[in-house]
Order: sequence, then structure tokens, then C-alpha cells
Amino acid sequence: GWSSPAIPALLSPDSHIKITASQGSWIVSILSIGGCAGSIVMSPMVERCGRKYTMIVSMVPLMIGWIMVVFASSVPTIYVARFLHGISYGATLSAAPIYLAFLLQYSIGPYVSFRSLALINLSFPIVFLLTFCWMPESPYYYLTHGNEEAALESLRWLRRSDLYSESFLLEYHQMRLLVERNRLNHASFRDLFIKRNRKSLGIILLLSSSMQLTGINAILGYAQTIFSKLDLNFSAAELSITLGVVQLMAVSIPTFFVDKAGRRPMLLISGVGSLIGLTICSLYFALNAMGYVLDAFSWIPFVAVLGFIVSFAIGLATVPFAILGEVFPKNIKANANAVFSVITSLIVFTVLKMFQVISDGVGIYVAFWIFAASTAGNTVMIYLFVPETKGKSFDEI
Repeated sequence: GWSSPAIPALLSPDSHIKITASQGSWIVSILSIGGCAGSIVMSPMVERCGRKYTMIVSMVPLMIGWIMVVFASSVPTIYVARFLHGISYGATLSAAPIYLAFLLQYSIGPYVSFRSLALINLSFPIVFLLTFCWMPESPYYYLTHGNEEAALESLRWLRRSDLYSESFLLEYHQMRLLVERNRLNHASFRDLFIKRNRKSLGIILLLSSSMQLTGINAILGYAQTIFSKLDLNFSAAELSITLGVVQLMAVSIPTFFVDKAGRRPMLLISGVGSLIGLTICSLYFALNAMGYVLDAFSWIPFVAVLGFIVSFAIGLATVPFAILGEVFPKNIKANANAVFSVITSLIVFTVLKMFQVISDGVGIYVAFWIFAASTAGNTVMIYLFVPETKGKSFDEI
């Protein structure tokens, strides 16, 4: 969200930091490299220090990064800041401070200064730290480290329950059994590649590429730049605000349907809908590059982008994470999640960096055609290879 209003501001003649289009693409894409590093660095920290303190620590790079943006006077400073942002985004298990800031970056980003936007973004992790520090650590963490008294107190606080109620004691007993089972069945990264898990690994890699090769992050990151090419009565900033609002509304849709419709139908509907939106945009920008006057039809690609955003949200944005938790045994889920995060971050980096290169070198329509072709291919692969996991145990899957 931040890069959508920030990059046009930095490219403007009156910017206090002068950047080129190539440097702008690095500012957008380097976030993903930080996300990859965050996933790798923070994964072992969760087991050693607990989820609470990992989440608290993960906010520190985010705050340092925004402070650097506020006082930035050179492009390398922004590079470092964006890398630090990526570490936090890749490490945190809670999207609250990030997600709350998402709409704000679209809605007020175009109307405040570069530094003011950074200060506003800085306020979110600060508020998060001031409130979240009062939360207890997970009872699973305490049980894993042999502190049963703290585990009981943590579970009591979370459930607001009597320590000796039947339901409370049953849940606590089940937690103890699960922790003991995980301790006995400890797995390494090599277990991801044994015969039993290879297909599951292939499925999550397919879902990772299906998510990111739609170009979702490039479209969101360069939204204002893309919309500036449309001849509409609204500014690119106002169109970006609409995009942000639609996305935030759309992400709630899967919660109502994913358990009723199933994983596969939601993924396939999402893939086909995304393909239609991307194809329409590809055709518009291709015809525009060929010299056709399409000013009267500029609303079509904008509506197509909104349709793409909604289609992506109902399946590809969320269902892969549900499947990730269902196709692996419990003792290997953490390792699978780490691999998924790293692969996803690398794909996102490639997409974000190459989008600017292709758009400037050949034309934006080529980038959209690549996204459309990738989405078509991945949707077919999902149809052929991704099983339905709704309501099934791991052994059934």
C-alpha cells in the first residue's frame, strides 16, 4: 500500500529525494527480500522465545524503518528502511498493525507529505506494542518448556474460565497430549522431501506461484502509476483509494463461503475471475499501445482491476493458507510454513522488480499478458492436482 502513493511522490520534480524509475522498482521490491529474511530469522525464535515476544520484537524493525523514512535524504536509506519493513512483515504472525494501516496508506497517502505518511505508519506498531504487551504468552509455549503453572494461568486468562471446570481441564489435557506427541514426533526440513510429503510440498509451491504470479503485489504496489494511464474524471489517487476500500471489503468474503463451498471451488472460481480481469486489462493496454483511441473506455480496465481484486480475494488470497495447514502432519507444519514463506517472498520480489522493467522496456500490456497467462496455467494445474481438503483428516487427504 505505501509504495502506491510514495513512488509517484518520489518521482515528482519537487521531491526532496530524486529517484529513477529503476530505483523506484527496487524500493517496491526490496520489501520482499526483507520478508524472506524475516521468515528465516524469526521462525526459530518462535520456538525459543514464544509467539508473544517474537511478535513484539518483529515490530522493532518496522518502527526503525519508518523512522528512517521520516529522516531519509538518500535512496540507500529508503532501501534499508524497506528491507527492515520486510523483516517485520515476514516475521509477524499478527497482521493487525499492518492491516489497519493498509487502507490508510491508500486513502490519505496521496494527500499528505512523504514524511507525514511515514509518521502515520509509525504510529501503528507503537499502538500495537502498547496494547499487545499485556497479552499472555501462548499456553502451548509454556507446556513445551515445561512450565505447567504458567500454561494453566495463560489458558485461564484466554478462556476467562474457572481453573477446575470440566471443559477447561479437558482442553488443557488435550494440549498436553498434543505437545507431548509433537515432542516425540519431532521433524526436520529433510522430512519435507520424503515420499509421503512430496506431493504436499508440490501443492503448496503451486499455490504460492498461483497467488503471486497473478501480479497482485505489482498491481497494488503500482496502483497509482497504473491508474495514471487511464483517462477518467477521477485522479489516480482517488482511484487507488477505491481499490483499497474494495480490497478490504473483499477479504471478508471467503469467511462466509470457504467451509460451505470447499477449497477447490473457491480456488477455481478465484482463478477464472482473476484471469478475466487480467485479460481485459491486457487487451485494453495492448490496443492503447497500438494507437487506438480508447479514452471513452478507460473505465473498463479500472472495473476489470476491481473485479480482479475481488476474484483474487475470494480464493487465491486466503485458501492457500488453509490448505497449507491441512496437507502436512502437525510435526512438520512449521517447516512447511517457512518454506512457503521463503518461496513466496522470492516470487514476489521477482514479480515486483520485473514489472517495472517490462513496463518501461516493452509496455505495461506485456506484463499484464504474462500475469494472465500465468494465472491461466496455474488455474489448470490447481484443477488437476489440488485435492479437496474440506472436512477431511490428514490421513484422508
